[in-house]
Amino acid sequence: MESQSQVLERLRTAFESGVTIPEKFRRTQLTNLMSMIKDNEEQIVNALHKDLTKPKFEAILSEVEIVMNELHYALGNLTSWMQPEYVSKNLATKLDDCFVRREPLGVVLIIGPWNYPMQLLIVPLIGAIAAGNCVVIKPSEVSAATDNLITELIPKYLSKDCYAVVRGGPKETQALLKNRFDHIFYTGSQAVARVVLQSAAVHLTPVTLELGGKCPCLIYGRVNAAAAARRLVWAKFFNAGQSCVAPDYVLCSKATCDALVPALRQVLEDFYGSDIQKSPDMSRIVTPKHWTRLMGLLNRTKGKVVVGGEHDEKDRYIAPTVVVDVAEDDALMEEEIFGPILPILTIECLEESIKLTKRKEKPLAFYVFSDESSVVKKVLENSSSGGFCSNDGIVHMALPGLPFGGVGNSGFGHYHGHWGFEAFSHQRAVMLRGWALEKLNALRYPPYSDEKLSWLRWTTSPKSCSIM
Repeated sequence: MESQSQVLERLRTAFESGVTIPEKFRRTQLTNLMSMIKDNEEQIVNALHKDLTKPKFEAILSEVEIVMNELHYALGNLTSWMQPEYVSKNLATKLDDCFVRREPLGVVLIIGPWNYPMQLLIVPLIGAIAAGNCVVIKPSEVSAATDNLITELIPKYLSKDCYAVVRGGPKETQALLKNRFDHIFYTGSQAVARVVLQSAAVHLTPVTLELGGKCPCLIYGRVNAAAAARRLVWAKFFNAGQSCVAPDYVLCSKATCDALVPALRQVLEDFYGSDIQKSPDMSRIVTPKHWTRLMGLLNRTKGKVVVGGEHDEKDRYIAPTVVVDVAEDDALMEEEIFGPILPILTIECLEESIKLTKRKEKPLAFYVFSDESSVVKKVLENSSSGGFCSNDGIVHMALPGLPFGGVGNSGFGHYHGHWGFEAFSHQRAVMLRGWALEKLNALRYPPYSDEKLSWLRWTTSPKSCSIM
């Protein structure tokens, strides 16, 4: 078995040979990646079920279709992404070719999480391949079945010289981070992100961090309670709430809460039946450790459980749970829940709701449910988050044309679609000059004079000439 340093040496040798540069090579690898997903859909679904008891419907929707859509989008746009981007010029550069050239960064590292172990590893990989990089792929050891499958499949479908899977837990990951990479892409928790940043700083390696946070769902004004409940239940309890973009808490008035709670209870029964634990459509908590953490939060809350609360440690099951009368300093508001527990805070004033969200760290997503466009607009203009969606939850991340990423504690850097290509590219400024207009160039040569300076300022100003 190769050591980490041997793997990196192999990939760097391949990158320096220029094999990843041609568009044909990139297309071949992306097409092969598409074949990998198509050929092994059943195995992917089975692995996700072993790891998270993830329903086939959710597995295909979130871990297969999103990946396939990203691949189609990349293959359909790769040629245009690779073209030089010509920029406006002034009189002094009129005869020059001035453009931005996208170049691959080199050998990059992608570290994936356990909650969407296929999607959140492969989608950034698509951007890295499209941009022409060699890639070290580190799946999460927590989702062991998917880790095994990815380790088996990647060498079968992608170039072994350019792409490699490195496995292991925290110890192996820390050893991996001691190596120099040209970019590190990490999806996971803030705690591990700090370790990644510290390791990257040693080599001045650029980093993309896709983290999480407490994503608020503000429900205000006129709202269809039944429709809001359906969309909120689906977004919150999809993958048993183990989504970085899941609504983490609800802010609403007392009257809205009184209407919402019975609607949530009814929707949960409509979706999962009267005995949710027996439903084939409800995932499980990924490990006993994560189950214990969630139960600790639930046991410490001072709020009132009005829906759910049932649990089974052996089955790693926690019922979809709604907690009302939750205070801002409650245990459920201390950290990202990342599980099937939904606290509701009652606040009558829209302005105070906005102020409360501002007292928290900036979230990965912000949701507003309201039939009033003025409410949506006001929240949008007076909040900050990685993404924003009105009257629905988590669906914005499925559109390749929108950038996906955080801000502040929820991360930095973007990907998906063209944004993924840009994340793994160096935007190189290029000016190609000839020997013409030397008399004009002479304005910058000594001996200096006020007259030369005046002419030079005019020829280099944007108003002197604005052409491509």
